[in-house]
Amino acid sequence: MLKIISTLIMLLTLSQAHFLTFMSNTDVVDDKKDSTLNFDISFMHPFEQNGMTMEKPKLFVNSNDNKIPVKETTKLGHKAWSAKYKINMPGVYKFFVEPQPYFEPAEGKYIIHVPKLIVDAYGLEEGWDEPIGLKYEIVPMVKPFGLYAGNLFQGKVLHNGKPASNVEVEVELYNNFKLKAPNSSHVTQVVKTDDNGIFSFVMNHKGWWGFAALIEEGKIKNKDDGKEYPVENGALLWIKAY
Repeated sequence: MLKIISTLIMLLTLSQAHFLTFMSNTDVVDDKKDSTLNFDISFMHPFEQNGMTMEKPKLFVNSNDNKIPVKETTKLGHKAWSAKYKINMPGVYKFFVEPQPYFEPAEGKYIIHVPKLIVDAYGLEEGWDEPIGLKYEIVPMVKPFGLYAGNLFQGKVLHNGKPASNVEVEVELYNNFKLKAPNSSHVTQVVKTDDNGIFSFVMNHKGWWGFAALIEEGKIKNKDDGKEYPVENGALLWIKAY
């Protein structure tokens, strides 16, 4: 009986996509009174709103040279992180999170997802389609701020700076609207990149959408059992539809 229950729990876990959720109070700053960004950083299943514990990450803006301090908080009953950043100058700001590796026993692998969030300040709107230079990265092919629900979003997946073809991209809505999926297949949408590393997706509801391009590469030794496990590397991008 215990074996059956364990198997069911494992299957449920496998059916849910892990996302490093990275959102802010806005993706466009037009007024000085709104120039302080508040970041929400957590590890979870965003559509089902099921949280997981996240150890302390690192947060940067535009490059690894510009680190932003993070503060521990709680999200959906689990350890999560928050941060603030004051924007003083016009520009396009690209924020990204470097997490600690997360071991998922049910899948027998480590998960390292690096999410990116792009914010425009004071209408400059230049450089949003330029990569930061991350090893795994999604570059938007559509202006990522000012999108409506129903708009087509396109992104290019880069691996070591080159287009990554035939890569699965998982897509989920941050479901704080209490929407119900018809079945488990509708929780996580999946698209694949073409020969040029480009994928397309129509965001059919307002809110934050997470795009996770998954590339399995490398191994990490588990300190508990001494075994090496594969690493699921995720290039993530969070986009808001209005």
